[in-house]
Amino acid sequence: MHILIVDDEPTILEFIAAYLQSANYTVSYADSGIKALDSWQKLKPDLIVLDWMLPDLSGIEVCQTIREQADTPIIMLTAKTAENDLLTGLKLGADDYLTKPFSPKELVARIEVVLRRTHPISKIASQFNQGKLRLEYNTQQVFLDQTEIILTATEWDILSLLTQHPKQIFTREQLIEQTRGLEFDGFDRAIDSHIKNLRQKLGDSPRHPTYIVTVHGKGYRFGNIT
Repeated sequence: MHILIVDDEPTILEFIAAYLQSANYTVSYADSGIKALDSWQKLKPDLIVLDWMLPDLSGIEVCQTIREQADTPIIMLTAKTAENDLLTGLKLGADDYLTKPFSPKELVARIEVVLRRTHPISKIASQFNQGKLRLEYNTQQVFLDQTEIILTATEWDILSLLTQHPKQIFTREQLIEQTRGLEFDGFDRAIDSHIKNLRQKLGDSPRHPTYIVTVHGKGYRFGNIT
């Protein structure tokens, strides 16, 4: 997914960009409203993180201009906390907002929520390993060699997430955030136990797994299988 970040403060641009890139997003930047509109037209990003206060066109004006032409998801960044200001942004088409100062972890979580809402899964089912593994996303069922295997809610969430983003590496922290939520208090190494259980149910070799691959020093990804 391609994210366009718009902010006139270089430190904030660099800070957000570094965090999003570590979460495996492609990132572009703009430091003014006019540059934001130009980048949006040329790059067609999947989502825009847009600062309210910009040196030429305001974030609200940028948002309004984009909304007149397209439904690109927009998350506003603002130092304004007055309810009327925030409602103005939402009424003009922003999908969400985050007040400064903010946690990069929360920004990534909000991006994921907005993207899931605006880029829904179009497929109902997926098959892997020449049909040996099948996931039914609408009913949350998993079949191995045409036999249903029973997963816990967390195991389903992890496997579903990995299969929907087969080339993306997820850290333990990202798996927790995107499957159990920001409020989950579990120790991040608990993800390893869920992965171990998933591999057992999928018949995956611990040393040479087919489906859930360990990327040493980084996290996990779905195997390169079709």
